[in-house]
Amino acid sequence: MISLVRNKFFPLLLPATLLLVLVVIHGVPLASGAARLLNNDYAVMFKTALIGILLEALPFVLAGALLSSLLRVFVPDAWISRWIPRQPLLAILFACLLGILLPVCECGMIPLVRRLIHKGMPVYVAIVFILSGPILNPVVFGATLTALRGHPELAYARMGLAFTVAFITGLIIYVTVRKSPLRLTMQQQGGEGHPLSARGGKLAAVLVHTSDEFFEMGKYLLIGCLLTSGIQTFMTHSSLTAIGAKPLGSYLFMMGLAFVLSLCSTSDAFVASTFLHQFPAGSLLSFMVLGPMLDFKNSLMLLSLFKTKFALYLFFLIFSGVFIGSVLLSAWL
Repeated sequence: MISLVRNKFFPLLLPATLLLVLVVIHGVPLASGAARLLNNDYAVMFKTALIGILLEALPFVLAGALLSSLLRVFVPDAWISRWIPRQPLLAILFACLLGILLPVCECGMIPLVRRLIHKGMPVYVAIVFILSGPILNPVVFGATLTALRGHPELAYARMGLAFTVAFITGLIIYVTVRKSPLRLTMQQQGGEGHPLSARGGKLAAVLVHTSDEFFEMGKYLLIGCLLTSGIQTFMTHSSLTAIGAKPLGSYLFMMGLAFVLSLCSTSDAFVASTFLHQFPAGSLLSFMVLGPMLDFKNSLMLLSLFKTKFALYLFFLIFSGVFIGSVLLSAWL
């Protein structure tokens, strides 16, 4: 046993010792330099943005993971299939309105929808729910009306455009996608059963599944939040007025801003309200609709759920639908 340990770990002793010496020699200077770096304004802005996004998103990821686990443990597969209408148009309409019953933010959609797919929900219906659920719910509608008090037409336009884009996207996917776009099957993810459910009952199974889902989605959320915080920290706003004066540039800028800021659907309207006097109403509408459907952190989660080719196809459909719909609705706004 001693010889085995010596043969296994002794070759690592020399490099580990050298590493320890380097840490001791350079640790204090590096620590003081890091302290100076972390005390500047950019570091404060970065930390503030990162903490803000995480605190805003994590509760919804946890809520989505919890709902997913409850569905996994308590809802039989046959129930999901029985609730969804067989007729595709009615199924898509059902998915658009499902957000009213399950008002989950876009951050918590992916674990919930993954469970619904494995419970029998068709992929095209699940996509519609992913796109419409974060917007078409009473909480987001109330927040949008509050943020845009003097412009209620923007709140109604947001609901209408979100419904239209989700409906058309689901219909296109139903017609064009035949093979399963899921990256992993349920068998590859470890199956439905969990040994803890037999030892600790269904409540213990819910807790275990919730933690598994939360940490699996949380790693993608964290990566997205880190990159998004960096973009927010070093982004300048000096040319906003010039960009807003260009019709095409204003739409592309606001849609790009919605993607990189990765705001929650309950708070993005308050950000949009700060651009009311600089950008046209149609571009603000594109900001409020694209963000909950497709942002940086959500795109990473979608790439973890679906195959890359299908995910890129979905991204194209969402971006095109939001852009065209916002331009058309700008004449009414």
